[in-house]
Amino acid sequence: MAPSAQSVAQATGVAPLTPNFTAKDYGIFFMSGALCATVTHAGFTPVDVVKTRIQIDPAFKGQGFLTVGRGIIAAEGPAGLLTGFGPTAAGYFFQGGAKFAGYEASKKYLVEMVGSREAAVENRTAIYLGGATIAEFFADILLTPLEATRIRLVSNPKYATGLVSGLTKIASTEGIGGLYAGFIPILFKQVPFAVGQFAVNERCTEFLYNRLDPETRKNLSATATMGITLTSGITAGVAAAILSHPADTLLSQINRGHGPKGSMLYRLGALAKEVGFRGIWSGLGPRMAMTAGLVSSQFVIYGYIKSALGARPGIEIHKENSDAPEGGAVH
Repeated sequence: MAPSAQSVAQATGVAPLTPNFTAKDYGIFFMSGALCATVTHAGFTPVDVVKTRIQIDPAFKGQGFLTVGRGIIAAEGPAGLLTGFGPTAAGYFFQGGAKFAGYEASKKYLVEMVGSREAAVENRTAIYLGGATIAEFFADILLTPLEATRIRLVSNPKYATGLVSGLTKIASTEGIGGLYAGFIPILFKQVPFAVGQFAVNERCTEFLYNRLDPETRKNLSATATMGITLTSGITAGVAAAILSHPADTLLSQINRGHGPKGSMLYRLGALAKEVGFRGIWSGLGPRMAMTAGLVSSQFVIYGYIKSALGARPGIEIHKENSDAPEGGAVH
């Protein structure tokens, strides 16, 4: 087995290419990601309920966000807007932890694989895309059963009384296959979402910081730093919504039991044809608003918790502008 970049650096006395993250660091990354994802996704449950109903309920087809929200409250009471809260909180606790910690680990691995700071900066977009894809794949293994339960409860509030009863009902009546029926479409949804979330955020953050001169960057206030984080997060959230929305619509339909039998790709194709171009983008407006707030809040909360728990900063491979030294910060 070839020696790692970390071990070579230790043997030669050269500064390591990436931080030597410990199990404690990864534990903090996981917990920070888990908490930021749980808080934000659970907080946006009412928006997600309305968006899902617009996508899958014929009674609300073509209606506006506020109209659908009032209709749900009239029929089910205010609690109707919190349908699926349990699966949402539980699912995104595990998914968020695995995704954020996985992105830190994947980015470290890919930077070390390219072998130099210069190569990492040159190939930073590919590293962002690869890191987001790898992290999201493994996170979705944890998310899929809980997302299936959430959508089943949102589409039919009488299906079960909550998370545990809904999860066990699907498992007992449909088996593991029922819990993972949406795994492929959830990858089609979540991988583009993660790509938008992480890659667009990284490039937007780099762009905004490079609009500042070195002295301003060095003395940036906490308020200005927060502004850059929120702006980058909002931009990334909008991109994530647009990239992932078609698969989000199809996932809602599949988990409700719609579509013909057959392979997953066949079902996706048939459902896309059945729903049509307009239908597949139904609910995009509410979802863009939701993900803009969700993603920007996640990055703020993630950074705050990570700092409060004492984790080291993640790896930055941003390319600085011509007023700054050449290269990027890999640290």
